[in-house]
Amino acid sequence: MKLAVLAEKLGASLAPAPGKALAAVETLEITGVAGLEKAGPHEVSFLSNVKYSHQAKSTKAAALLVEPNAPEFPVATLRIANPYLAFARALEMFHPMRRFPPGVHKTSVVSESAKIGARAHVGAYVVVGDDVVIGDDAVLLPHVVIYPGARIGRRFFAHAHAIVREGCVLGDNVTLQNGAVIGADGFGFAKNSDGSWTKILQTGPAVLEDAVEVQANACVDRASVGETRIAKGAKIDNLVQVGHGSSVGENSLLCAQVGLAGSTTVGKNVILAGQVGVAGHLTIGDNAVATAQTGIPSDVAPGAVVSGYPAMDNKMWLRTVAAVNRLPDLIRKLRAQEK
Repeated sequence: MKLAVLAEKLGASLAPAPGKALAAVETLEITGVAGLEKAGPHEVSFLSNVKYSHQAKSTKAAALLVEPNAPEFPVATLRIANPYLAFARALEMFHPMRRFPPGVHKTSVVSESAKIGARAHVGAYVVVGDDVVIGDDAVLLPHVVIYPGARIGRRFFAHAHAIVREGCVLGDNVTLQNGAVIGADGFGFAKNSDGSWTKILQTGPAVLEDAVEVQANACVDRASVGETRIAKGAKIDNLVQVGHGSSVGENSLLCAQVGLAGSTTVGKNVILAGQVGVAGHLTIGDNAVATAQTGIPSDVAPGAVVSGYPAMDNKMWLRTVAAVNRLPDLIRKLRAQEK
């Protein structure tokens, strides 16, 4: 693809490197995209964080995706408001998603009462239970299991070994990566007088709204009563646990190994970074951010940025950590004074 064509498709403004003519770069043949350090003379890279500007100045890329007000670089630039998003779109152009032909594999087991929409691809050893409804253009790759009574919208994409349990409801454009489990039993047990445990039935479904993606080996548990709900556009990373009866707001991100205990309410546009743990029956307000390994034992205000355990304001946490690193020296000085 010519560089000028790529710029047009992305909606970017193409500018040559200093001292070069625009005509000389418009016809550059672009074969792919890569990171700043590895991009070659026929690849495009991007710069969305100024701390990597030194790498951009030495890159061998044919061109860089940068913000409109970025400085000049030794290579051509594609200037656009969101370089990272443009980079994602360019990746799709050079690595188009594989298309799966319609059809039902002979080893799959699909209930006679199930209703699967037009142009579905049902792979080997897929099992679709009674009274399941799946919309048009679904792709179910090998060993996917859909339990009875599930309701799933259009353009559903389930990678191998994904599971949707009974009665769960999924909207349009939902993606389940390998091993994702939607609607497994929540962790609910009542203690008996002899110390043993009685299982509490988990009767409420898990509900995933439109454009939700759940990545590999993540679990969204069903509720004992009511429902567990993941709102439109939310993204759930690998090995995340969403406890029963929880709700996650629109466009929120739960990063790797996040754990939500039961009945947690997560607002809109929240980011919980890797290994964040949230105690149950709490509310995390809209636009809040919890940095990696934060432990959250109480509600988090909208817009707050918290860190550490127990979770506190991020700036306070950074000062606290800096003070902890000085403690050995301070203790030595105190002991010297005591002597």
